[in-house]
Amino acid sequence: MRKYSRQTPFANPDVLAAYDAFPATTRAALLRLRELIFATAAKTPGVGKLEESLRWGEPAYLTTDSKSGSTIRLATFKKRADQFAIYFNCQTNLVDSFRSAFGTELQFDGNRAIVFGTRDKMPIDVLQACISAALTYHHK
Repeated sequence: MRKYSRQTPFANPDVLAAYDAFPATTRAALLRLRELIFATAAKTPGVGKLEESLRWGEPAYLTTDSKSGSTIRLATFKKRADQFAIYFNCQTNLVDSFRSAFGTELQFDGNRAIVFGTRDKMPIDVLQACISAALTYHHK
């Protein structure tokens, strides 16, 4: 298993193994999203410590302590090898609200994911807003 420089340490070796298993073409972008999730959680009031684990074999981020949010998952996009996605609980209205607010800036897959191509520039401010909304979903 590899250690990634300048990254939030991995407490769960299974999660690290999941990142190691991602194709090199998407791994770096997924690691950037991982860092963005941790950074957003740290500066969003009421979120607290994140639990990083595997759900359906994919890295997942949960607000286990505060129970403030909905699960966020990261993975390659199954429909296309050159894409990756940030997944949200499809039983929520999160993706619908993201589509209403940021429909021209993001690509979506139904009511469950924001999808990126390996060459796409990720709009960090927009993603922070989406991540923050997911991490505080139960506060609403």
